[in-house]
Amino acid sequence: MRALLLCFLVAAAPAVLAQSDYPNRPIRLIVTVPPGGAADFIARLVGAKLSEALAQPVLVENRGGAGGTLAADAVAKAPADGYTLLQNSITTHGVGPHLYARLPYDPVKDFAPVSGLALLPLIMAVTADLPARSIQELVALSRTAGLNFASSGNGGAPHMAAELFKSVTGAPITHVPYKGSGPAVADLVGGRVQIMFDAAPSLIQHVRSGKLRVLAAASPQRNRLLPEAPTFAELGYPQVAVSLWYGLLVPAGTPRPAIDRLNRETTRLLEQNDVREKLLAQGAEPMPGAPEAFASFMRDEMAKWAPVVKQAGVKLD
Repeated sequence: MRALLLCFLVAAAPAVLAQSDYPNRPIRLIVTVPPGGAADFIARLVGAKLSEALAQPVLVENRGGAGGTLAADAVAKAPADGYTLLQNSITTHGVGPHLYARLPYDPVKDFAPVSGLALLPLIMAVTADLPARSIQELVALSRTAGLNFASSGNGGAPHMAAELFKSVTGAPITHVPYKGSGPAVADLVGGRVQIMFDAAPSLIQHVRSGKLRVLAAASPQRNRLLPEAPTFAELGYPQVAVSLWYGLLVPAGTPRPAIDRLNRETTRLLEQNDVREKLLAQGAEPMPGAPEAFASFMRDEMAKWAPVVKQAGVKLD
């Protein structure tokens, strides 16, 4: 019996040691978008702070394309050792699972949650010369005049936010997709399209210059950057609540001690005043929490978007 116990302890020693000295080498944080923009900003802010806390480099690796599926697939197939992280989002684990007929990974079974990172609530803006000055007037106008809404691309959160708005209000507005937020905003300001959902930082300079007008914020509370705009809930449409959101995942099977360490350090950094201030300046809000809470949040998001995607009839290859 003693010999058997000794053999077990000897065999288990490397695994115990590997967990107790985690991390002992650099960590990769894979981001689903190219450099630049809110997602990349959040990843680099979190990565730098995690590097300090873990005393190991956290290397941000941008793998944009295919709606985040390239990055997610790379992490799903990485070793489950805590040294490869995915910054996921509403695109990969909210809307995305319903857009693609086939994914090279299972968005639930192939990942383990670590923590939420940040929420970036959306707002609805219209071109300044549009006669409608309220949501009710916009819905009424859409039934007599052909109104278009812009988005940064098929299947993204801004696109699906407008589809959710259509499903709730019945407004017959038409989607005009663009390759990125920049050209979409430019055509909105120019009046070639009339409506757009996006995060406040993309639109705020044009709102303040008077070229755009905000009709509502798609968040439970008023947007910190545009507190004068009412929420959809205040206007009688509580279902229209949409935020870009970001979190951390690791491959399924990653040892729980590694997940707990990552969660603990992520929670601490998101509670730091300087991190909070930098996020708020970008229109984002910290979103820390236990792995189980983040898992529940993602389940709710996937359930929320399934009927919206189906009704909109949006499918991506």
